[in-house]
Amino acid sequence: MEVLGHGCTDNGLIFALNAQMWACEVPLVRFGSEDQKRRLLPALCDGSAIAAQAMTEPESGSDAFSLRTTARRRDGAYVLDGSKTFATNNPQADVLIVYASTEPALGFAGLSAFPIDRDTPGLTIGRPLEKMGLRTSPVSEIFLDNCEVPGENMLGHPGAGMAIFIMAMLWERSCILASAVGAMQRQLERCVDHALQRKQFGQPIGNFQAVSHTIAQMKVRRETARLLVYQMASLLERRKATAADAALAKLHVSECFVQSSLDALQIHGGYGYMSEYEFERGVRDAIDSRIHSGTSDMQRSIIARSLGL
Repeated sequence: MEVLGHGCTDNGLIFALNAQMWACEVPLVRFGSEDQKRRLLPALCDGSAIAAQAMTEPESGSDAFSLRTTARRRDGAYVLDGSKTFATNNPQADVLIVYASTEPALGFAGLSAFPIDRDTPGLTIGRPLEKMGLRTSPVSEIFLDNCEVPGENMLGHPGAGMAIFIMAMLWERSCILASAVGAMQRQLERCVDHALQRKQFGQPIGNFQAVSHTIAQMKVRRETARLLVYQMASLLERRKATAADAALAKLHVSECFVQSSLDALQIHGGYGYMSEYEFERGVRDAIDSRIHSGTSDMQRSIIARSLGL
């Protein structure tokens, strides 16, 4: 993902790939039955099928576990009613992992997850929503009206939804910005080249401390972000990663990505502001990294709680 972020300027495409891998494929690997794995994973891995995670609702964003979508047991099946929004990949998704409450009285402990085929009666895909950035990664609403799903379609067991979602967020927050590390390297290289070639007042702009120090800081951000991402990969591999570890990586990398994107635009001046150079697109795309998978303020709260605050 780091290399893809460096070589591909389409951050929306990369984000869509990340969203499917961490929020959909990893839960299937960890919690899916053998039948679910055989039926869904091969097509998701070879690209012939697309998956979307449906957790966020109009009234539950950062407070993810306060969702209102319900799944009532009926004759060996579950009937889902409710709505979802901001579901990445949803307009093109072949399968959606929908979170719903099977035991509303239990609160977050009563959540369950259901992989649902898009053509299931009672499931309606809304129109794509317009976004500020990451426009090549489509999102939309989902409407569930008396949507009946076989009981064996449930991912894991009843009430496992919280554990599934927490595990998915651990992986997503840890890995989804690996591509941003590559993008920051690309920005750095372009800025160095520009600073050496662009001349003002009879000398390369890289000779001016305001420019050279800005680029130096871009280098620092890229290196520290990369170290945190690779540390998280190691912790995940050894199954020692915590929510606070993931929050630290997500927070730092996203903030670095936004600032370096702004710096890259500024260093290129008027050219950076022009759409054809794609720096303004990079800024718009980077800003979402502070919002998706939990806002920067949410990550700070998780880190603070881990310190006993």
